Amino acid sequence: MRVEPLRLRLAIATLIALLLGGCASKGPKPAPLPEFKPSAKLQVVWRANVGSAGHYLFAPAFYQDGVYAAGIGGKIVRLNAATGKTVWRIDTKVRLSGGVGVSENMVMVGTAKGTVLAYDLDGNPLWKSAVSSEVLSVPQAAAGLVVVRSGDSRIFGLDAKDGTRRWEYQTITPPLTLRANPGVIIVAGFVIAGMPAGKLVVLNVANGGMVWETVVAAPKGDNELERITDIAGAPLVEKQKVCAVTFQGRAACYETERGGQLWARAASSVGGVVADERNLYLSEATGAVVALDKNTGASVWKQNSLSYRSLSTPLAFGNRVVVGDFEGQLHLLNIEDGSFAARIGTDGGGISAPPVRVDDKVLVQTRKGGVYAFKVRD
Repeated sequence: MRVEPLRLRLAIATLIALLLGGCASKGPKPAPLPEFKPSAKLQVVWRANVGSAGHYLFAPAFYQDGVYAAGIGGKIVRLNAATGKTVWRIDTKVRLSGGVGVSENMVMVGTAKGTVLAYDLDGNPLWKSAVSSEVLSVPQAAAGLVVVRSGDSRIFGLDAKDGTRRWEYQTITPPLTLRANPGVIIVAGFVIAGMPAGKLVVLNVANGGMVWETVVAAPKGDNELERITDIAGAPLVEKQKVCAVTFQGRAACYETERGGQLWARAASSVGGVVADERNLYLSEATGAVVALDKNTGASVWKQNSLSYRSLSTPLAFGNRVVVGDFEGQLHLLNIEDGSFAARIGTDGGGISAPPVRVDDKVLVQTRKGGVYAFKVRD
């Protein structure tokens, strides 16, 4: 009988835990909730429900004075950001798979059959447009274009007026990739996206032409599972730099305009990266929350007590870091050292999408469809 290499066994175990929400009977056992003395409190301001996410990932959006959310069953809601009261609720009557994107005075979602649906801010339909496969990520809009990424890693530029296809970008993908929701970022005339095989690409938003691309982490290993180095979360773009992290690879930052590498270090994540004025924050695939100096990549702190709890991408929120887990627990960490400050439960559905800042509140959506707004009380 052939004995699998240790690295392969660890990779298989990690993927089982990630893909099955951290609660599979096989693979690493999620760490129990740690005990600590709270130094702050998370308080529910309001809650709502938009319906289950199923096996997809839906992220709520904040735009002007509204919160927008959707679920797999086809419902889209607009909630008052201050009170959580329903402003409108519509039924698209199709199976949704990605969203919600809100910008350019449009509300955008994607369907499991590869259609982008656009509505105005009152919930009235504007247009629909077909792409190549299911839409797993959040559509984005800027400069008269809607940019959307399909499940086969193609990126489309659609006319924001009527959904007409203006351009398409596609790349060669490896045989085995993560089923992820990395999406795209639009900034200063660029479309920035993380791709399978560790690629980071920067496109011209006007025509989809390549500006530059780089490999954050090259695939390594003796089999396709070991060679997965996908960028599975949204890149971070700020102050002329773009940062990204891969699965089984590296975290790195680059110059936005030319792609020159600023720093890189070993890391593994199935989420994205966020930052404040000093640090960059990410959730590692094994469940550690990590803070890195965003100018050098040096380690600042690491919180290891949430191992294999399938963490969301963190949110830097004032002097705290907020992160959700597979049981619907929301964890509040002190930004200085990563120690626990507070914790609160939701409806038991996993918090997979990144928490969102809504003025002085933290907004999360669970896999059971719960939409919660929290305030931090010191």
